[in-house]
Amino acid sequence: MKILTAEEMGAADRRSVEAGIPVWALMQSAGAAVARFCERRLKGDGLVVVLAGKGNNGGDGMVAAVRLAEAGRSVRVALLGTATELKGEAGRALGAAVEASTQQEPTSQTRDAGHPSLLEVREISDEEGLRAALEGAGLVVDAVVGTGFRPPLRGLAAAARAMLEASTVAVVAVDLPSGWDADSMEETAEGAFRADAVVTFAAPKLAHVFGHMTAGKTFGPVVVAGIGTPEEAIQSATGLTWGGSAKAIAEAPRAIDGNKGRLGHVLLVGGALGKAGAPSMASLAAMRAGAGLVTAAVPREILGTVAAIAPELMLLGLKGLEGEGLSMELLEEEALGKLLKGISVVGIGPGLGQEGTTPEWVRMFVEKVTLPMVIDADALNALAGRTWLLKAAVETGKTAGKPRTIVLTPHPGEMARLVGMTVKEVEADRVGLARRFATEHGVTLVLKGWRTLVAHPDGRIAVNTTGNPSMAKGGSGDILTGIVSAMLAQYAGAEGQEDVAQAVEAAVFLHGLAGDFACLAQDEHTVLATDTVGHLWQAFRARVMDEDGLIWVSGTATNGMGR
Repeated sequence: MKILTAEEMGAADRRSVEAGIPVWALMQSAGAAVARFCERRLKGDGLVVVLAGKGNNGGDGMVAAVRLAEAGRSVRVALLGTATELKGEAGRALGAAVEASTQQEPTSQTRDAGHPSLLEVREISDEEGLRAALEGAGLVVDAVVGTGFRPPLRGLAAAARAMLEASTVAVVAVDLPSGWDADSMEETAEGAFRADAVVTFAAPKLAHVFGHMTAGKTFGPVVVAGIGTPEEAIQSATGLTWGGSAKAIAEAPRAIDGNKGRLGHVLLVGGALGKAGAPSMASLAAMRAGAGLVTAAVPREILGTVAAIAPELMLLGLKGLEGEGLSMELLEEEALGKLLKGISVVGIGPGLGQEGTTPEWVRMFVEKVTLPMVIDADALNALAGRTWLLKAAVETGKTAGKPRTIVLTPHPGEMARLVGMTVKEVEADRVGLARRFATEHGVTLVLKGWRTLVAHPDGRIAVNTTGNPSMAKGGSGDILTGIVSAMLAQYAGAEGQEDVAQAVEAAVFLHGLAGDFACLAQDEHTVLATDTVGHLWQAFRARVMDEDGLIWVSGTATNGMGR
């Protein structure tokens, strides 16, 4: 799913109209989607107040108000302005809301609650009227301004923001929390409405994937509703997509006659004395993520410790001496052939250490091994300042007719070491840096952090929107290495680079989603990396599209409004 700028969203709307889909039809679909979300996720009989602006965002809100009233909810439209100020389809939506309000008979329920009918419309001209309109609200629908708006908020819109900030009423934002710049790539937006959930349309905008729009609600939903916009109308020059779309590859049932031989064999190379946990966790994650077979290749001294992680895990002991690193004899043709026999994907780095010959051993391993490879942790550190080796390996593979698949999974610190920058410099241009590195070296780069990026050799970047602060723990990166390796083993065999892209994006999304489920099951302070592995089954079973056809960019459909 493409990620759009505000200008690109406007162009998509215009193309829709040119394709024969009237603005009124788009507005009807948008309002219906908001109403459906509120009905499904926010059941109750309390008063719904729709704060409506004078543009099409307000029109979407007024359509939602009519639909909610038709469903039996008590609804009050608070128009921030006068009816004479509304033009076009927004004016038509107001007319429909006024007409609906005059045709309804009061019920005993609404009469007892002090409302003359299921739907009423008020024109708001001052703060006193605004405060009165919000009185008794059990839910507020924020339809003040949307994608086309540029901050800051002023007048009644700013007053409404302040009033909601001082209250605890749930807020559902239409398109965007009012005051949030659709093109912002910042985590927060000062001066914007708070929101407990966001319903946007057709495609996410930059702010939907990079911003934390439901601050205070770790798992607050941000959902995308289809409103009839033709696929060909949605065009973007950013090269950014939403990574959750790739999860579809893991949602198809396995072949009924499937066997372990068809599901890939992952080799995890890692570990050192005192660092047995890292390869153990990576191996466990690879098994849980569905690889047919997993072998851990670790120094002989820690074989027993790693073996204890699961009886299903196979093991190989690596020759070396404590403090001197891995033996170069392991890279001789016969020894390497035995190590890689039957292997589909190699993951290297978790807990490997940087002692003695190990860094040089890693560099030679990357050069010699042509299997798909996931490089993490100490293997990344071994390549610091020598990333030309990656490009050379990729180019050699092309020349030999054996395209290389190399996936790197650095956190900002490891990325900084790789490219000789500071962490601050890395974080200042995450998208640009990730794209440049991936395209220049011909690799897939998973740059971890808030909104992990998956940058591909062709310049595309997928933005991941799962994960939470509970995952800021030792071992999380090792778990990701295992999941990426397993997904590559299962899904990246037949169709080349496009399969690689989907497999890696799906792995990153599943890892974060499993972390979300783990956090929901306990507290963000207490979640361990292995707890995430324990919730992978929920991540695989979850669907990014719910029963109403809404795509959950953030949050989990099973969790409603979050915590």
